[in-house]
Amino acid sequence: MNKFLSPSKHLDEADLQKQYSVKLMQHPEEPVYQLIQEINKIIANSSTPTRMLQDVAKVLGVAFKVDGCSLVTVSGEVSSETIIANWCARDHSELSGGDEIFPIEQHLDVAVMECASETLSIEDVSTIQKSLAIGHQSLPLTIKAVLAISTRFGSKNNGVISLIKSQPYIWRESEKQLLKAVESCCAIAFSQVAQAQQIAAQNQYLRTSVQHQSLIKQLTIISRSNLELNQMLQLALTSTAEALETDRGLLILLKYTDPLFRNRPKKQILKAKASVVGEWNKKTENFLINQSETSFFISDCGLCQRAFLNSGKPLIINDINDDTDLKDTLTVAPVFAIEALPAVLLMPLEIQGKVLGFLVLQQSVARNWQSAELNIVQMVCAQLSNTIIQTQTLRQVQTLVDERTAQLQRSLEVQARLYEIKRQQTEQLQRLNDLKDEFLSNISDRLRHPLTRIRLAIRNLRQMGQLNERQTKYAHMIEQDCTDEINLINDLLKLQALATHNERPQLETTDINARIRDLATIFDTKLAEKGIRLSLNLPDSPLTVQTEAESFDRILQELLTNASKYSEHDTVVHLEVTHQLNQQLDQVIIKVSNIGRGISQEEATYIFDRFRRGQGRWTPGAGVGLALVKSLVQHLNGSIAVESMPIEDSSLCTICFTLTLPQFSDQDD
Repeated sequence: MNKFLSPSKHLDEADLQKQYSVKLMQHPEEPVYQLIQEINKIIANSSTPTRMLQDVAKVLGVAFKVDGCSLVTVSGEVSSETIIANWCARDHSELSGGDEIFPIEQHLDVAVMECASETLSIEDVSTIQKSLAIGHQSLPLTIKAVLAISTRFGSKNNGVISLIKSQPYIWRESEKQLLKAVESCCAIAFSQVAQAQQIAAQNQYLRTSVQHQSLIKQLTIISRSNLELNQMLQLALTSTAEALETDRGLLILLKYTDPLFRNRPKKQILKAKASVVGEWNKKTENFLINQSETSFFISDCGLCQRAFLNSGKPLIINDINDDTDLKDTLTVAPVFAIEALPAVLLMPLEIQGKVLGFLVLQQSVARNWQSAELNIVQMVCAQLSNTIIQTQTLRQVQTLVDERTAQLQRSLEVQARLYEIKRQQTEQLQRLNDLKDEFLSNISDRLRHPLTRIRLAIRNLRQMGQLNERQTKYAHMIEQDCTDEINLINDLLKLQALATHNERPQLETTDINARIRDLATIFDTKLAEKGIRLSLNLPDSPLTVQTEAESFDRILQELLTNASKYSEHDTVVHLEVTHQLNQQLDQVIIKVSNIGRGISQEEATYIFDRFRRGQGRWTPGAGVGLALVKSLVQHLNGSIAVESMPIEDSSLCTICFTLTLPQFSDQDD
């Protein structure tokens, strides 16, 4: 039926009688009193709970003159660990917990069990039977008779006392009463054992909590440090393995050879190379035989394959040697040294469905992992996974930043070279422009003098009356061309002077209405020859401004000349003058508009530039007039703009030049 275990220690019967002498046959109450006193003395003086139960078992066994005595604690809410204290008479030994297993098989031939208590519940009977099955495994006795009682403390069973005879025996009523009498003090002994278990469990829990808190603090410090990734991983591995008191720790990272790992089918092992990046050993020996064994492929290690497919859960092997089928069928990479370290905890480093590697904890003996320890390992793996991803991301970002910085540096160097080239070209252009201006000034001056003499000579010939009609006509043509060329040269010199000499305008009070009417009288004849009429829209009251009269006249002359050149026949040129006073802004606005070919947006951008004329324009000219207008307007601190507005149902446009001049007061002058 049941196998039994033999004792581990031996205590001489004479020594036992000498230490715990109890006389049972004096007065009826004296044995009970003495036995209780002995038990209380043991409870008060014992150094450890286990030793206390052993001593109580001895006293009870000697007092009742039985072949064996067994005390078994009942597992409660505090601890699931059962403590057994056994004692045997004659040549048998005192036992504690069944540390040594005996090969001798002893069977319970006649199971005769009696209880000292008259009132027994089903729970009591079940408790006593379980205690016999647990405690009597260590007794090398043929059990023929048992007198048992379950002890209660706080209305709950906390232990079982079993008195054992190796021969058939009928228990006397006095023995039952005596066992019942010592039940309460034995219950106290069991209670103290339970309290000691509770204190030990709490102390262990506190030690574990302190270790775990220290581990979390260390990992936090490591993750915030500026160490390299491999250094951080090694420190994290060392802290974790030491806190969990393992024999060895490994940190393995994966490098995928398949770039489509995100789209892998379920239960498929991808091509990945595993490399050990961190190792910690409790002992000095190194389980890695050589450096070449620190890398392997996942497809060659069934242990890693199981962990890979475990969906983020830990793979726990308490002892691979206990499972022959697993040991024979599961391929394990040499890096794990599975023969020396058969107990393995393998936790995947996983983030967003991607397994980055494994955290491996190994021991040389079997180990049952607590849920709190597994939670700590999962927390560590989650933090390590985040650290790896963050480090890789930062490394990629840093690489990208370095590349962009290098590109920017190269771009800045190129821009610096281009800027230097542009600066040199600008300086060269400025020198060329200065030379051009100087040349233009010199050549204009040299051309103006001979042209002036030619014009003077022609006038003198005409006044002498020595020319016939045909010669007079040619002389008039030569004089007109000389006048035009002299005016062109004067315009060029004026442009040059305005561009090189930033002189203030010579302001004087000018009647705008009067000067415009005088100019209109001059242009009426020219415009009438082309079938063009000039329309004036002037203010009713006299309008005076502080301006430079010569420049003002030249601006209007050029604008009216431009209008006469580019206006269609039988059209009207409008000249409108308004006075605008807006808060502190006092301006005179003059608009000259005509009807003709439109000015494109492209032409409008350069229409006021020197020597630039509209594309396709056949009217002769040097392209100096509007450039001179703009320079004179700027000289008067004004502004000018042009606008081309299409006329509905016509291919022509209304071209409007808007001149804006500031209204200076006498105080400003």
